[in-house]
Amino acid sequence: MRRILLSTVKILISAALLYFALSKINFYDLASRFDIASLGWIGLAIAVMFLQIFVGALRWREISADCGAPLVITQAVRFNLIGTFFNQTLPSSIGGDAVRLWLVARGGAGWRAATYSIFVDRAIGLIALAVVIVASLPWSYRLIDNPHGRSALLIVDFAALAAGAGFLLLGRLPWPWLRRWWATHHLHACSVIANRVIFSRKRGPKLAALSLLVHVLAVVVAWCVVRSIAAPVLFGQTFQLIPPVMLITMLPISIAGWGVREATMGLAFGYAGLASNEGVNVSLLFGCVSFIVGAFGGLVWIFSAEKRAQGSAPIEVPE
Repeated sequence: MRRILLSTVKILISAALLYFALSKINFYDLASRFDIASLGWIGLAIAVMFLQIFVGALRWREISADCGAPLVITQAVRFNLIGTFFNQTLPSSIGGDAVRLWLVARGGAGWRAATYSIFVDRAIGLIALAVVIVASLPWSYRLIDNPHGRSALLIVDFAALAAGAGFLLLGRLPWPWLRRWWATHHLHACSVIANRVIFSRKRGPKLAALSLLVHVLAVVVAWCVVRSIAAPVLFGQTFQLIPPVMLITMLPISIAGWGVREATMGLAFGYAGLASNEGVNVSLLFGCVSFIVGAFGGLVWIFSAEKRAQGSAPIEVPE
């Protein structure tokens, strides 16, 4: 019952935010800006998103090996594609992660190792995104002169940084009870793994490069969308605005980020002195690109060996 209630709340939040965001869009004007070149840019955005999934799979593969859930690259890519599909279809922002967890566990790694690999992968991705935003703050402050916008940017980013730093610090604390107490046992174990892979001389630089590249590719996808409608937005502006929006979109309060992404993008563009409706246009098309890639992931799932083995039995998604 609680799961149904939470899903209903998320659907209502997405619907309400989408309604207010889309009320700013002139769909006739948006459609009139599409031509053959626009389709080329959208096609490029789709290709870059597939590349982003591949890079994310490379990072996950590095992490999962340390968690006791080794994956070959084809497995990691396939599971990431399937996760992308379920991110778009399940009434939860973590639906794709839950399905990836299930796929890895069913592959013989076990539930604990599978859970650790997903959690550590997400945590490292969050830390990398916060670092990207901090690194671009000097330029973001020049772009955003609205005091409320600057304050929101600082609060969101440093909250993410504090959460990431606290997570990493947990694994370095010497207190034995952290490993024994039920409330901290698994979190501490994940933190130890994250510290080991991040600060490894051999794998750390590779992991950092892959993590940063994932977020840079998200900016490139958004830039392709910007070019598809010839929006008056520079690449540098896109680089400064997209990462904070992606960070806020990670909050598990909507369906696949719909509504939250559009409302936040419109607000971010407005704070930057750009047209708010252009931000909503870009966000809407970004979501459509994600949906197309997710649909391909759905085909991968339909024809997968895991789907045939599972048959018609439902997948339980953790709350």
